[in-house]
Amino acid sequence: MNAPRSTDAWGPVIDGSSASVAETHISWLFLIGDRVYKLKKPVKLDFLDFSTREAREAACRREVELNRRLAPDVYLGVADVRGADGMPCDHFVVMRRMPDARRLSTLVQEGADVREAVRALARLLAGFHADAESSAEISAAGTVEATRARWESSFVTMAPFLGSVLDAELAARIEDRVRRYLAGRGALFAERVAGHKIRDGHGDLLADDIFCLDDGPRVLDCIEFDDRLRYGDVLSDVAFLAMDLERLGAPGLAASFLGWYREFADERYPASLAEHYIAYRAHVRCKVACMRVAQGDESGADDAGALLRLAADHLERTRVAAALVGGLPGAGKSTLAAALADRLGWSVIRSDEVRKDLAGLDHTERTGAGYEEGIYSPASTQRTYRELLRRARVLLERGESVLLDASWSSTGARDDAARMARETSAELHELRCVVHPDIAAKRLEARAAIGRDASDANPAVAQRMRLGAGPWESAIPIDTTASPAEAVAAAITAMGVEPSDPDGIAGPA
Repeated sequence: MNAPRSTDAWGPVIDGSSASVAETHISWLFLIGDRVYKLKKPVKLDFLDFSTREAREAACRREVELNRRLAPDVYLGVADVRGADGMPCDHFVVMRRMPDARRLSTLVQEGADVREAVRALARLLAGFHADAESSAEISAAGTVEATRARWESSFVTMAPFLGSVLDAELAARIEDRVRRYLAGRGALFAERVAGHKIRDGHGDLLADDIFCLDDGPRVLDCIEFDDRLRYGDVLSDVAFLAMDLERLGAPGLAASFLGWYREFADERYPASLAEHYIAYRAHVRCKVACMRVAQGDESGADDAGALLRLAADHLERTRVAAALVGGLPGAGKSTLAAALADRLGWSVIRSDEVRKDLAGLDHTERTGAGYEEGIYSPASTQRTYRELLRRARVLLERGESVLLDASWSSTGARDDAARMARETSAELHELRCVVHPDIAAKRLEARAAIGRDASDANPAVAQRMRLGAGPWESAIPIDTTASPAEAVAAAITAMGVEPSDPDGIAGPA
């Protein structure tokens, strides 16, 4: 959990000609000339204990040590506060004072062009994460179990605010979305751990604590009072700032920031994981806003509501789905699947290509096999569907939605697909492409004349398959007679999914 901070943190409360004082929940800050002297309050809270001088001194030294990783020339050291007897009675963190006008949050809200500064920040953070500490203890924070535990802890903390500060129905929807996503994504989180993506990061990347100077950005105020709150996926670390930029009204800048970070860090991840972490960071800030309300700050209620909605919006984009795009040869299923992939940003697995992969053939190599002969025998078809679903499972477990292009004429194959969707906590959509047989035959003849398609089906095979096709009542029929655009629109409506936004905050995978 992040430490609550006052809305005017670092903002002057007492102004003088050369000095001012600011206050947070856990510190006083004395701004004098070009220096800031930070004095920790002698408080004991659920998440920290500054009740003794020794504890405050240790926290000061730890704060300087950790924050020098990203702002070495800002954190100057620790100074003693001495009593009348000349002995230390407290301690200051001594910092170089940053210009308020160069604060990233201020610049964003003023509409300043900060793209180059944010790009430099992305580069800085990519290097920081590459060198950040990693260990078995740190890596454990990135498992799906640890991620689930953090969410569940937040749900418990926020329960008293449901129905008063927070919309209880929206909060319940968030809980359901989180649990569904995590339920099927163990392999994704395991791969992040194995790829050494879990690091000792900053833990609290907010635009208020970032300053855009002429010689580069300075990032201040990481979490120092509990190491465990800094441990996590590097994507979760940068997602905090992406969330904050969106909260400040700059979703395009947030998307660019994540894109630059992905480039500089040479990152690979599904968009659903970025959406998940952005939602988590919004939820964390919502929790902090609720705590402000509990402490008497009524302005926190509006902030909490907005942040809860932000978390819900991003969690809606974490939906992982498998769509069966089926139908007889020439019905337009491959055209529809490819067009849907472009609109939705999903992967496509095509049975015709899988079949030839298993046979060791090039995708466009002709076999001359007839109906249920050669690589189209019932046994070969069963192997093809098993491999099709195996490949789909790999993607679904890693947060990627997938379109499965095949005839899906077998009830058994459809049952296997439904089982896979349940086991990977993925939504299942079933689409059956339909068209008049004469149109399908013309399409097959035209495709054969070009000779560059993986399918060997011809009108005779299509006729045999039509005679043997049974009902597929769970599928939604999609008429492909008209333009592909109309078929795509009908399919998207039928599935109730949102087309992908290539410029969206999570960006492409």
